Amino acid sequence: MAEYNLMYEYWLKNAKKDPDLTEELQSIKGKDDEILDRFYKNLEFGTGGLRGVIGAGTNRMNVYTVAQATQGLADYINGEFSEPSVAIAYDSRIKSKLFAETAAGVLAANGIKVYIYPELMPTPMLSYAVIRLHCASGIVITASHNPSKYNGYKCYDSKGYQMTDEAAKRTFDYISKVDIFSGVKIMDFEDALAEDKIDFIEDWLIDDFYKDVLTRQVEKGVCRKADLKVIYSPLNGTGNKPVKTILKKIGVKDLKVVLSQEKPDGNFPTCPFPNPEIKQVFEEGMKIAETFPADILLATDPDCDRVGIAVRHNGEYKLMTGNEVGCMLTEYILSRKKAHGDLCENPVVVKTIVTTELIRAVAAEYNCEVHDLLTGFKYIGELVEQLKDKGEENRFEIGLEESYGYLTGTHVREKDAVNASMMIIEMAAYYKTQGKTLVDVMDSLYERYGMYLNSLLNFGFEGANGMKKMADMMSSLRNNPPKSIGGMDVVKIADYLESKSADLVTGKTQDITLPKSNVLSYSLPDDNKVIIRPSGTEPKIKIYITAHSDTRENAEKLTDVIADSIKNIMGIEK
Repeated sequence: MAEYNLMYEYWLKNAKKDPDLTEELQSIKGKDDEILDRFYKNLEFGTGGLRGVIGAGTNRMNVYTVAQATQGLADYINGEFSEPSVAIAYDSRIKSKLFAETAAGVLAANGIKVYIYPELMPTPMLSYAVIRLHCASGIVITASHNPSKYNGYKCYDSKGYQMTDEAAKRTFDYISKVDIFSGVKIMDFEDALAEDKIDFIEDWLIDDFYKDVLTRQVEKGVCRKADLKVIYSPLNGTGNKPVKTILKKIGVKDLKVVLSQEKPDGNFPTCPFPNPEIKQVFEEGMKIAETFPADILLATDPDCDRVGIAVRHNGEYKLMTGNEVGCMLTEYILSRKKAHGDLCENPVVVKTIVTTELIRAVAAEYNCEVHDLLTGFKYIGELVEQLKDKGEENRFEIGLEESYGYLTGTHVREKDAVNASMMIIEMAAYYKTQGKTLVDVMDSLYERYGMYLNSLLNFGFEGANGMKKMADMMSSLRNNPPKSIGGMDVVKIADYLESKSADLVTGKTQDITLPKSNVLSYSLPDDNKVIIRPSGTEPKIKIYITAHSDTRENAEKLTDVIADSIKNIMGIEK
């Protein structure tokens, strides 16, 4: 009998805690393909923790895979800390509360104090709890903006950012030694509460979070003056209470919430892909806008660490990209702080390597340092922590990534859509008092610095063959690096896996000091660029294109030329 069938029989005999799992296991009896898909591998634990389809099996998110991962985490923590504690949060997804309570029961049984939020909370508020309660680690049950069939398990270190590569690897080593049924210590959640091994996080911590977020205002009181109209959607996730609370505190009076997307619902009935990057999530808000002409539509993803907007301009709503919002926030914060005399001498902006280079042009106007880091907000969190260690945390102005994640404070070490929602609305209110929409503001930045058009191409490669194909593509690019892309000479190549960058004009090479990552970057003349990386969470290869030109039309043409060229080089069908 194949190994995956043996594992199926093992689960059939032992998986009795969740009736849904028992029913699912019985339903696939004799269906070899169904059994194979659930048991051919274990969910991988990495810096993003676990993420997968909810269901029965080792390749699924369920109480057993969650308990096994938590047992490994407990073993790791108990080996590193004396009297450790862990904070836990969860979102609105299917079984999120069950998974959170399961994790809490495992930690409690292993002698680790647990602090858990009494209701669903945004991911950044988990980071806040880890920092403020001096925890050894943190767990948040979420699959961010994935479809409803997914759930996940993010793991944080004692500084409040997601686990680094080294910590994740050591935790995974412990997890690998845990038998999924017999190797887990667990106690009942209610019993652990009664024995004071688990405590609910109290309101004072939530109130302090709001107070810390509010300290990042740049133009206090402007929302009361601007008469800004806002439509907000939490996309059936965790942002509903926190975002409404923070907007009320800064003086937003005209706020309507999208009722069909207000209450927690892990099925996401009106938006199968609850991702504020896509137009579909704003469709329900657009219906309200027909009778309530809001200045701005705001949407946060289910765990409220990302935020997207649509802006009313000349009677129509325009979606703004993550890069555009990041550029505007950078300009707004730096310019208004300078005007008030509050900008420190050496301000710092932190972005990921795939985030627009327009940030650098904006920051240069204010003598602001720009740090480029790998994709993953944990690296931004690490840099904030390094500044804090040097007593320089006041230098940090904003951290941002093109995928709609922003942070303008040092209260957490994670992207924070509560904080970002406040700053976006404050910014929109300020410019409204100047007679401008955010589209006007963005157009003025393009006029000043040229059109930076950033595009992301995603290509899926399913299954084992797909993974091999992606690996072959990256290997081919390394062995035969392109000399030109889209008719433009490649002037610099950066290989983040080899930790080397080569200037092809001068012939000089230098070390890259960032952690190793399977990323290739090709710099072209005039700030044009191509970056290629396999996704860390999905079977996809991602191609980031920056086209810089004098007009949008020319930048769009240039984007098409670059895209066709790199797809041809990589052997991707057009």
